[in-house]
Amino acid sequence: MSNPELKSLNRFQKTRRSALLALLLIVVVGLLFCGPVFTDAHYENDVIEITGIGLIGVAIMGRLWCTLYLGGRKAAEVVTKGPYSIARNPLYMFSAIGSAGVGAQMGSLTVGLLFGAVTVLAFYIVIFREEAFLRKALGTPYQTYCAVVPRFLPNFSLYQDSEIVSFYPERLRSTLRDGLVFFLAAPAFELIQRGQEWGYLPVLFRLP
Repeated sequence: MSNPELKSLNRFQKTRRSALLALLLIVVVGLLFCGPVFTDAHYENDVIEITGIGLIGVAIMGRLWCTLYLGGRKAAEVVTKGPYSIARNPLYMFSAIGSAGVGAQMGSLTVGLLFGAVTVLAFYIVIFREEAFLRKALGTPYQTYCAVVPRFLPNFSLYQDSEIVSFYPERLRSTLRDGLVFFLAAPAFELIQRGQEWGYLPVLFRLP
């Protein structure tokens, strides 16, 4: 594994994160003028939002679970235990779940699915780049791993665990801090909805 290749991959990942944030920002701006079919007076609105909070909770716990097993070793060795025994990219999978939960805070199932789909698309772009790098860096062990474990959707029948797991506490704290940002969606979208109800933001269209 050469440093130039690793630096190139890191730059690509940073670009991907920036592009994803920009795309989600565009979607959020669009949501300023979009209202859910179900308003706060409908129980469906509450069900969608509460489900979204649950998805965010799953995403945070899942990302922490992944960090416990990954521990900064992704480009150094093949990690095949815990969440990485059932999917090759569980960290991205849980992040997509969290994004869907964020979108659901708008009270719209369509927006939740849109957020999740946009995130999956962005991750798939970087996954193919990462896999090419890891195949070269880790060789046969990684190729064997790819042949057995699915890329994104988990296969729970493959689950394997470790008796002992080592990790970097700072990485765990950083993952937790990043995950908690998902919860900021609830008050942010609540402000958007209040602005629409009070007439400050025009509702140009509604989504179920």
